[in-house]
Amino acid sequence: MIGSDSVEVERKVMAILRVLKESPEPLGARIIARQLRDYGINLTERAVRYHLKLMDGRGLTRAVGRDGRLITLSGIEELQNALVGDKVGFVINRIELLAFRTTFDGENQSGLVPINTSLFPEEKFPQALKAMREAFKAGICVSELVAVAKEGEWIGETMVPEGKIGFATVCSIVINGALLKSGIPMDSRFGGILQIRNHRPLRFVELIHYAGSSLDPSEIFIRSKMTSVGEAARKGEGKVLANFREIPAQCRSIAETVMAKLKEAHLGGLVVMGNTSEPVCEVPVEPNKVGIVLLGGLNPVAVAEESGIEAENAAMSSVIEYGQLRSFWELPHLTKS
Repeated sequence: MIGSDSVEVERKVMAILRVLKESPEPLGARIIARQLRDYGINLTERAVRYHLKLMDGRGLTRAVGRDGRLITLSGIEELQNALVGDKVGFVINRIELLAFRTTFDGENQSGLVPINTSLFPEEKFPQALKAMREAFKAGICVSELVAVAKEGEWIGETMVPEGKIGFATVCSIVINGALLKSGIPMDSRFGGILQIRNHRPLRFVELIHYAGSSLDPSEIFIRSKMTSVGEAARKGEGKVLANFREIPAQCRSIAETVMAKLKEAHLGGLVVMGNTSEPVCEVPVEPNKVGIVLLGGLNPVAVAEESGIEAENAAMSSVIEYGQLRSFWELPHLTKS
């Protein structure tokens, strides 16, 4: 039987490995300690150094320079085989963290917004843009605002590797964050595949509950080729990425005001907001709650994947300054028609 102290140590080790895995450069104890707070772990620099020495001994990390560390292949494998308790509910924890980190101010149209990050092969990026324009033109996206970065540049908290182009889309968690700042609790229940018929939402045909998944549903659905976003954009018949949320019925009017402010800033992704305690898109709603269906931020990327252009996708990857985003229609290699 593993003692509670041992389990706690392992959780700290896994959190340190996650921080190192997300960084392309060696990190020192001070930076690691700061980033661990995002995982709800407060360790001093000295404590981080202690853990790193133990991890060096286990072959999970290796020292670079005076105080830097990189994760090893063994560390990556260990992270992939992390404690089951750490994996279950990881997606819901990520949603709550990104909602908290979202600082967008609708009045001033400034602050941090959550993003999804996709890495495309550099030579295929113009082709990917042409494919994605269908989804942006049809409004099957959270926002037409995006960010692009070349190899060696940062996009959010991700450095773009050699031979790749980084492409960021706004994540639907922007609504969670905006409502949270307005004092409205939002229950994120699941991500799914929403069937579109005659250009209107019909029903969810697949779903994955956030609380029971260690992988983001959108990534799973795209990888499994379960979407037909391009068909939905062109013909109004298809299957798109969507999310289901609930809010207290008493907060509806405030929520509508908040979402209107987001829309003015070209942020949103709202598909439908139901009535109190009534099913939405055939999904039952809790008593005294209102069901909300939001589009998935990776829908445009799904069109590129449907066209045979693969990307490395990381949903809910990080946050970015609103001012760093620009309209999809202003990107190079793209003509409006």
